[in-house]
Amino acid sequence: MKQKPTSSAAKALAKKAVVFSKQKYVLRLYVAGITPKSSQAIQNITKICEDHLKGRYDLQVIDIYQKPMLLRGEQIIAAPTLIKKLPLPLRRFIGSMSDKKKILVGLDLQLKKNE
Repeated sequence: MKQKPTSSAAKALAKKAVVFSKQKYVLRLYVAGITPKSSQAIQNITKICEDHLKGRYDLQVIDIYQKPMLLRGEQIIAAPTLIKKLPLPLRRFIGSMSDKKKILVGLDLQLKKNE
C-alpha cells in the first residue's frame, strides 16, 4: 500500500508531537479573587490540560490577593494570566482562556493555520 506524501507542516507537527508528548508542562494561572472571569479561566485551562496534557502537567492557580508576594518577578499586568514555565519557551496568555485554538498554538500543541 502506498503512503501519501506528507506536507512539511504535518512532518513538523509529528516531530513536535513526539518531543512534547514526553515533556511535562509547568503552568501558573494568576487570578484576582474568585470572580466569574477567574472561575471561567480556571475551568477553561483545566479542561484544555485534561484533554491535551493528561498526566503530564502541573497547574498552579495563584490568587494574587491571597499571595501577592508570588507576583514578584512575574510581570503580571492583568488577571487572569497564564504563564507556561516549561517546556521553554516561556509564554503568557491573558484573559479567560476561552480561545482554545490560541492556547493550543501557544502551548505548542497545535500548529497555526498558515503553517
